[in-house]
Amino acid sequence: MKPARIIILAVAVVSAGVAGFLALQIARGGADKAPTEAVVEREPTVNVLVARESLPVGARLNPDSLIWAAWPEKSMVEGFITDRNRPDAIETLEGAIVRMPIFNGEPIRPEKITDSSSRIMSSLLPAGKRAVATEISVATGAGGFILPNDRVDVVMVRRNDTGAYLTENVLSNVRVLAIDQQIQENEDGSKSVIGTTATLELTPDQTKVIAVAQQMAERLSLALRSVADAQEPDTTAADYLLSGGAGMPVIQVIKTGEIVSGNRSAEPR
Repeated sequence: MKPARIIILAVAVVSAGVAGFLALQIARGGADKAPTEAVVEREPTVNVLVARESLPVGARLNPDSLIWAAWPEKSMVEGFITDRNRPDAIETLEGAIVRMPIFNGEPIRPEKITDSSSRIMSSLLPAGKRAVATEISVATGAGGFILPNDRVDVVMVRRNDTGAYLTENVLSNVRVLAIDQQIQENEDGSKSVIGTTATLELTPDQTKVIAVAQQMAERLSLALRSVADAQEPDTTAADYLLSGGAGMPVIQVIKTGEIVSGNRSAEPR
């Protein structure tokens, strides 16, 4: 073989070897390089005391109904109970009374609960309101469907001087605080729970109105309102049932069963 051919063949072999070596090094470098992971920054959280279950009005808190839950720090609201400001809250709040409904997962707020040493009914009353009980039956209480926290109208049925029956709303959209219930056995042997006494949340003037209405009425009925009416005024009342001024009586002029005027009587001289 000629020397020139030998030299060319040697150069080709060496070039192929160098190329293979370089390719092997590149492949090894790619395999040794670890994949990079995306860095996700987590938003800081705070442990907030929340309800483990839905709690109705009048329920008492206990360790099984409360739990700490992570809450975004940016979404914190003043009044939330955290493990920073009250680390022993689950123990210290045991027995506290729920004043307003609390839903599952909702943070516990001080304005929605009251101290365990408080009387239950007085703790449910907002400032300036009174709790007044009135007797009801299946016929006068919407067939037993009225429950605590419902809204009702109080309808008075009475007779006028001619013996005709008159009906009128004496209270509108008032809240039911409680229903005293008892078990009644039906004719078919089944049992149902019905209310016998309804406790209503009233203003002082409404308290006087229903006290007079209970004396005047042949019957007082509760008419259940829709939940959509909850935002309507709840302080209206049949004012003509109130005494005028400092207890002076009101003279009512009734014509054909309707009240056409009501004036205070003159003060005695």
